[in-house]
Amino acid sequence: MLHDFIAANAEELATRCRAKSAARAAPGAPPGVTEFGIPLLIDQLVATLRSERAGVPIAQPLELLATIGTSAGKHGAELLRSGFTVEQVVHDYGDLCQALTELAREKNVPISVDEFHTFNRCLDNATADAVTEFTRGRERATSDAHAVTMNERLGFLAHELRDQLNAAMLAFSAIKSGSVAAAGATGAILEASHVALRDLIDRSLADVRLTAGLQPQRELISIEQLVAQVRIPVAMEAASRKLPFTSTVERGLTVDADRQMLSSAVANLLQNALKFTLPDGRILLTARSIAERVVIDVSDGCGGLPVQRTEQLFQSFAQHGEDRTGLGLGLSISRRGVEANGGKLDVRDIPGTGCVFTIELPRAAAN
Repeated sequence: MLHDFIAANAEELATRCRAKSAARAAPGAPPGVTEFGIPLLIDQLVATLRSERAGVPIAQPLELLATIGTSAGKHGAELLRSGFTVEQVVHDYGDLCQALTELAREKNVPISVDEFHTFNRCLDNATADAVTEFTRGRERATSDAHAVTMNERLGFLAHELRDQLNAAMLAFSAIKSGSVAAAGATGAILEASHVALRDLIDRSLADVRLTAGLQPQRELISIEQLVAQVRIPVAMEAASRKLPFTSTVERGLTVDADRQMLSSAVANLLQNALKFTLPDGRILLTARSIAERVVIDVSDGCGGLPVQRTEQLFQSFAQHGEDRTGLGLGLSISRRGVEANGGKLDVRDIPGTGCVFTIELPRAAAN
């Protein structure tokens, strides 16, 4: 009888299944020993086959099948925690079928059609329930991770918006009282706060559009005109901090891109340059053509980066330097925005001097 054969060879079947499963385990995953895995399923299969062979009332085999499904669901959750993929979950149960048929052939033990049908039905139910619970758990984990990320973004954004708005309100109150002149340092604080608020909103809008998967709204953009617009607030703040800032743009450069995304990316690079350039540093923006590409470089005077930190700058919530203000999202959003328009954004470190951020986009023919 199949149930007797399985019971007598339970340990051998489990060993073969573990060997097959271990070969597919994720690197560094814990050993494939689980509470609700193959050894428990083997015991349940023996009980199910024995009950059907004995001709017990139909309710008992159905209850046993339900028990198999419950255990398999828990096993699927275990495999998810152990770093397996959904394909490996399916293979985990297929291993038992393969191990049984191999062992039966080796020992020349026949398996009747009815017994194999019951065996396969149990495996099918177990596989379905394990995959269902595995998928459900993975979706929950993905959803939770997404919620955490969104909460972090909203929290950081609200914090920075509040700081800038508070600075603007204090400056406005001082000017309104008549104790200071609008053209003085307090007026400059008010203006800088408004610029920062505008940049935060522009960057957030770009992030929302990119996250939602909205297609870029392409149009022909003159790089001269775009740079002329985004450089104004940067030039004003650089002058107030006595930082040299120059921009050089080759005439006639045109790209086919989303204006809001591209403006946000260039403005963010310039704001980062302002934020991290040291008192003796300088800021430089250049735009030129190389073959059929438009290349926009933004150089800062941050003093250079620690070794192997360049790519980390483009990770969400990554910040560098002693000034920890800001969302740590700007460069990540900028890169995504440039890539959405068929370009790329990279950084080159100049040790002891600063960084050069480079945007490359396909050049478009001007009308």
